[in-house]
Amino acid sequence: MKHPRTASEGAPQHAATGILPQVAPRRVSTEAAVAQAVAGSDVRAAADTRSAGGPGSADPLVAGLRKAGLLRLLVLHLLRDGPSYGNQLMERVVVLTAGLVAVNPNTMYPLLRTLESESLVAGEWEHPERRSRRFYRLTDAGSAERDRLATQIGPRLDELAAAVDVIRRELLG
Repeated sequence: MKHPRTASEGAPQHAATGILPQVAPRRVSTEAAVAQAVAGSDVRAAADTRSAGGPGSADPLVAGLRKAGLLRLLVLHLLRDGPSYGNQLMERVVVLTAGLVAVNPNTMYPLLRTLESESLVAGEWEHPERRSRRFYRLTDAGSAERDRLATQIGPRLDELAAAVDVIRRELLG
């Protein structure tokens, strides 16, 4: 009968004592841990909200808009009303789109970090002395990007609305 392997089997031991050497625990950044756990292309897809993936992207009515930067536009648009934090933005996107666009934290937080690194939003901790909710506010550059995206995506929204209207009239009379 074969016995299950123990954690120490095959591990290097001190020759004289047979005791396992003490190894300092490695500190791994969050990004490194994620990169090790997920294939590189999947990490890039999760961080790049303009690529396919995430809730709503399999829906042909929404996929093209997501690729064009709809979520980016929605976040910048919602921040025009004032500072907000990630979970609040996720809820507001669902409400604004009547559930058509759902966002999970694995999409929202990388997007917020990207927008912050591009100086389109500025983030501040609710309680700077300790880690708490991070509130994001729109910058002047973010407002300009919001306007640019609205101009770019607006015609696609109009096309989608017209196509849905044609389908609706055809099917419902």
